[in-house]
Amino acid sequence: MNDLTMEMRANAGLITLARPKALNALTLEMVRGLTATLLAWQSDPRVKLVAVRGSTRNPADPASALPFGAFCAGGDIRFFHKAAIGGDPALEDFFTEEYRLNHLIHHYPKPVVAMMDGIVMGGGMGVAQGASTRIVTERSKLAMPETGIGLFPDVGGGYFLSRCAGHMGEYLALTGQMLDGAQAVSVGLADCLVPSQALPAIWDGLPEQRLEGRHAVSRWIAEALGAETQVAPWSPGPVDRHFALGTVGEIVSSLQADADHDAWARDTVAVLRLRSPLMLHVTLEQIRRARSMGLADELRMERDLVRRCFHPVHLARSGAATDVVEGVRALAVDKDHHPHWNPLRIEDVDATMVQPFFDSPWPPHAHPLRDLT
Repeated sequence: MNDLTMEMRANAGLITLARPKALNALTLEMVRGLTATLLAWQSDPRVKLVAVRGSTRNPADPASALPFGAFCAGGDIRFFHKAAIGGDPALEDFFTEEYRLNHLIHHYPKPVVAMMDGIVMGGGMGVAQGASTRIVTERSKLAMPETGIGLFPDVGGGYFLSRCAGHMGEYLALTGQMLDGAQAVSVGLADCLVPSQALPAIWDGLPEQRLEGRHAVSRWIAEALGAETQVAPWSPGPVDRHFALGTVGEIVSSLQADADHDAWARDTVAVLRLRSPLMLHVTLEQIRRARSMGLADELRMERDLVRRCFHPVHLARSGAATDVVEGVRALAVDKDHHPHWNPLRIEDVDATMVQPFFDSPWPPHAHPLRDLT
């Protein structure tokens, strides 16, 4: 398919996300192509490791741009909007199959290397975070910005964000704050930081290696570059003091109390006030629950949540009346950047609005992800 290129070279299976005009955002066809390829390579003895990158090249014009560019900007949110408004059942397929892909990568029996150059958001994080080696560069920009479109950090976001250092998971999930490469390594969302100009040599050198074990690739990269690829561990600063609190309201009140003398607190409150109030509360509950869940159970919870986001029957809403469809409209369709959230304020959300999101619409035996282990 034109939006993916797959090749086997020596010991490696190499995958390039190649939808440059959309920053390699994932379509259902791309999810299916990735899944089929990984399943085939899983049992192929010729493939000893898999590497994934994003490209700014147009597949029809290989000389058009760089072989390494934005890794993946997420799922195709324009498709989400169109499918939700039109009642397209492919929307359900997209999330079910995307979450299955995330699970497959996390449990892949061979080393997977994600080369997270450039933008890595949403669905791109879902692909990358399951990799056994997650490479970032000085150009990397990682984020889970879903609360800004009326959604929650899915694709396993509850699982990997809740396992970040301290309470960075809550902070990143609620605010959608972007991290650079060094910060990503520091909080546990990447394994090694390399100069972007080293990526072609790593990509070309990996197929010649027979690397086994989760840390073998990182060690080879460090040796190949002749330099340490790690960074200093994360220091919590004010994040834990605020984002360890029990509710969104308490977090906002704590930040607001510091806003007069602390620019970071003031800016963070301002960001939270722009996000979907309803999804802030849902997301905090998601992260807190996910911290004690295995990946399969967490993905099942996310599948429940995403169905509720597009069909919040307990709120008597559907289609354009949902926060997620409204959020995508404001960001990517009309691009007015003024979503009309419902409720409008963080203080107007109560538990009766939030808790039904976590009630599965399926009995256990009929859940679309029931067989994940």
